[in-house]
Amino acid sequence: MRHSWIASCSSSLLLATACLSATPATVEGAPLSTAAVSYVALGDSYSAGVGAGDYLPGRTACKRSSRAYPVLWASAHGATSFAFPACNGAQADDVRSGQLGPLGPRTRLVTLTVGGSDSGFAAVMTTCALGGTSRCLSAIARARTTMDGPLVRNLDRLYSAIRDRAPAARVVVLGYPRFYHLRGTCEVGLQDRARAAVNDGVDHLDAVIARRAAAHGFTFADVRAAFAGHEICSRSPWLRGVDVPVVTESYHPTAPGQSLGYLPALDRAA
Repeated sequence: MRHSWIASCSSSLLLATACLSATPATVEGAPLSTAAVSYVALGDSYSAGVGAGDYLPGRTACKRSSRAYPVLWASAHGATSFAFPACNGAQADDVRSGQLGPLGPRTRLVTLTVGGSDSGFAAVMTTCALGGTSRCLSAIARARTTMDGPLVRNLDRLYSAIRDRAPAARVVVLGYPRFYHLRGTCEVGLQDRARAAVNDGVDHLDAVIARRAAAHGFTFADVRAAFAGHEICSRSPWLRGVDVPVVTESYHPTAPGQSLGYLPALDRAA
C-alpha cells in the first residue's frame, strides 16, 4: 500500500508489490513520510486480507494480501497514492501507535476494520472450538463485556487520532460478517446454539463499532448482508472455517469474501 505508482500497475499483485516496495522506510507498513497519502487502509487482519492468500512481500507477519479489499479498491478507482499499513492481529491501540504515519491534511479516504482483536475473538473461537457449548457461551459473554468497556475507549482514542491527523478525510469503518450459517451443511464442530451465540457476539461488536464511528462522524459499512448465505456451513462460504495447517487464517474472509463481500460495501460507502 503506498503511493502514486498505482496507476502504472497492470494487476493487483503488481500494484500491491510496487506500493510496498516504493517507500524507503516503514512502520507497520506505513511510510515514514510527512507527505500525506490520498487513500490509507488501516486496521487488522480483515483489512490486511488474511485468509485471501497471495500475500505480499515485506513484513510477512502482517499477511497483507494483494486480494484484500483496500488493494482492490485502490486499483479499481485509480487511487493517486495509497498506503497499506493494516496488519494481522492489530488492535485499536496498535493502529493508533503504529499505522497513522501516512495520514495528513491531504488524505481523502481512510478505511479500517478493527475491534475483533481488542475483543479477544481469537481466544473466544479457540474456546468455542475446543471447550464445548457452556464454555463457549461464557467466553462470548466476557467478550461482550470487553466490547462495552475497554473497546469503546480504545476506539474513541483511535478515531480521535485519525480525525486529528486527517481532518479532511472521509473515514469508512467496515464491520465484521457473521461467522455461521445456522442449520447449514456442517456435520461436525460447534452446536447451533454456540454458532448462534457467536453470531450474536459479532452483531454486538458491529453495533459497538457503528455507534462509535457515528459519534466521530465516520461512515460505518455493514458487510453482514453481503455475506448472508456465504457464512461458514453455507454451501458457498466466503469465510474460512478452522484451518489446522494455517490457524491464523481460520474465521477470515477468502478472496471472494474480500472481492464480493467487503469491496462492494466499501464502494457503496466511499
